[in-house]
Amino acid sequence: MIKQIYFFFFLFCFSISAQVESNKHYTLDVNSFYGSILKHNPDISHLITGHPSGIIVSFQQKTFGEKEWQRLYNYPDYGVSFAYQNMDNEYLGEHYGIFVHYNFYFLNRLLMLRVGQGISYNTKPYDADDNFRNIAYGSHLVSGTYAMLNFKKENLLQGLGVKAGLGVLHYSNGNAKAPNKSTNTLFLNAGLTYSLDTNLPEYIEKEKGLIKGTEPIGFGFLFRSGVNESDVVGSGQYPFYTIAAFADKRLNKKSAIQLGTEVFFSKALERFIDFRAVGNFGDGTTGDEDAKRVGMFLGHELRINRVAVLTQLGYYVYYPYDFEGQTYLRAGLQYYFTKNIIGSITVRSHAAKAEATEFSIGYRF
Repeated sequence: MIKQIYFFFFLFCFSISAQVESNKHYTLDVNSFYGSILKHNPDISHLITGHPSGIIVSFQQKTFGEKEWQRLYNYPDYGVSFAYQNMDNEYLGEHYGIFVHYNFYFLNRLLMLRVGQGISYNTKPYDADDNFRNIAYGSHLVSGTYAMLNFKKENLLQGLGVKAGLGVLHYSNGNAKAPNKSTNTLFLNAGLTYSLDTNLPEYIEKEKGLIKGTEPIGFGFLFRSGVNESDVVGSGQYPFYTIAAFADKRLNKKSAIQLGTEVFFSKALERFIDFRAVGNFGDGTTGDEDAKRVGMFLGHELRINRVAVLTQLGYYVYYPYDFEGQTYLRAGLQYYFTKNIIGSITVRSHAAKAEATEFSIGYRF
């Protein structure tokens, strides 16, 4: 399959190069990769038997500073990518994923950091009868995240360039369906790039002090929801709801800090408490425990145009039932539909163990 993709890559490059709009500038790249699954959890040891390999094909638009956010981040690229990965294990199958990504540049644009987020289809998820050993993925559709750090040199010969480096590729369904031990592949990659237009404009110079730009403290509310399942396989997927209030302070045009509180309502946790109560596990669970939790969180927001990268650290101040730990992490993407209306997709976890993928909508004053 990898040879066929390279063939179509070259065919596509030469057929499309004359059809690109003159006011936009695009590049293509194709990368082969080869790596190893990291043992982040001893439960997946039996799934680490080979060296996963695959290919990543990407299409992106270059920026030259026409907009302020482009100058703030040293003229990044943004685009879409397709990833194919053979997990080299009879139980894990293969992945076919679609991602959106940003390329950020350093060292006179010779060093590139790519961050991509998307969704992937796994060919052999867990099945109680036919594939019970795959405890990494409980569903065909999983969330995918990848990062690449590459040395890159474009337009060495008639638009062709080269790139090479390393990366990591993560798959998880965010505990939407058990089991969900997930996988992380550390890989080396090498590939080719192709510039569809070699007559590029000059970069618009970044102004001094461009990053400065504080704002007054803002306040807002969020409603989060989704479905998840406890670690008890077959216990069922149930909706959860979270209501949050927060205050934030923009430090500059890139960064803001947040402080908030939230209340969690989880049907899956209610069912888990019932399961422990009737299962005679000897842990003292009676079935009368309250499944609600109240948390407080401190967070950071990295703003890139209308998109923001969220990272938060939380602590359950009301925690009547011991489930996965009293501290939690949240990471994901937030989008500003308007100045006041925001939406986000995040994963809430306890250390490396995901509890839920959250879809949120909110209003910021």
